[in-house]
Amino acid sequence: MTDSTDEQALRAELAEQYRQLGVAGLNELSSGNVSIRIDDDMLISPSGASAENIEPDVVVRMSLDGEWQGERKPSSEWRMHAAIYKNTRASAVVHTHSDYCVALSCQGQDLPGFHYLVGTFGGSDVPCTTYKTFGSEELAESAAQALQKRTACLLGSHGMICRGRNLGQAVMLAHRLEIMCRQYVLTRQQGEPYLLTDAEWADFFDRAKKISYGKFI
Repeated sequence: MTDSTDEQALRAELAEQYRQLGVAGLNELSSGNVSIRIDDDMLISPSGASAENIEPDVVVRMSLDGEWQGERKPSSEWRMHAAIYKNTRASAVVHTHSDYCVALSCQGQDLPGFHYLVGTFGGSDVPCTTYKTFGSEELAESAAQALQKRTACLLGSHGMICRGRNLGQAVMLAHRLEIMCRQYVLTRQQGEPYLLTDAEWADFFDRAKKISYGKFI
C-alpha cells in the first residue's frame, strides 16, 4: 500500500507533468487529462483542470470502477483511463487534444509507417479509432482495445491517448506522437510519402531489441 508521503509525491508529479503539457502546447485551456496508477486506484486530473490552476491537492484519487471522494470531480474521461489500466500494464496515461493529432484524427486516419520512429509506439503504424462520444464507455473500450498492441492511438475526431511505464515516459510519448503527426502532415504536402516495408520494419524491431532502443509495449 502506498503511504501518504508517496501519494503526495505522485500528486506533485502529476500536477507538474500536466503543466508541462501546457508549456509544450499539447493541451490548451482545460482540454486533455493525465493519470497515474496507485495501488488498485488511480490519481487523475480533475474536471476543468488547466495548466494554470492544476495543483497537487486538487488531483483526484479514485477507484477504477468510478468511486471517488473530495470536492473536485475527476476528469470526464476517467472511464477511458480506467479501462486502459484494467486491460494493459500501463502505470500512467496521457490524453491530449494537440493540434496535429487532432488534425489526423478528424480525418479518421491512422498514422502510417512513413518514418522509423513510428515504430516506437509498438508497431508499423499508430491506429485511429472511430468516433465515440466523449466520456462514454464506448470510447473507453475503443481506446483500451487500441492500446492492447500499441502505446498510443489517435481517437477519431477527438485527439490522442497513450500509456507509459511512468508518467514522464507517457508525456514524452504524447509529445513524440504530436511531432510525428506534424511531420507526416508536412510530408503529405509534397505528395504521398514512402512507407517502410514489412522487411524494413522487421529489421527495425530486431535492431531496436538488440540495443534496447526503448520498450515499446
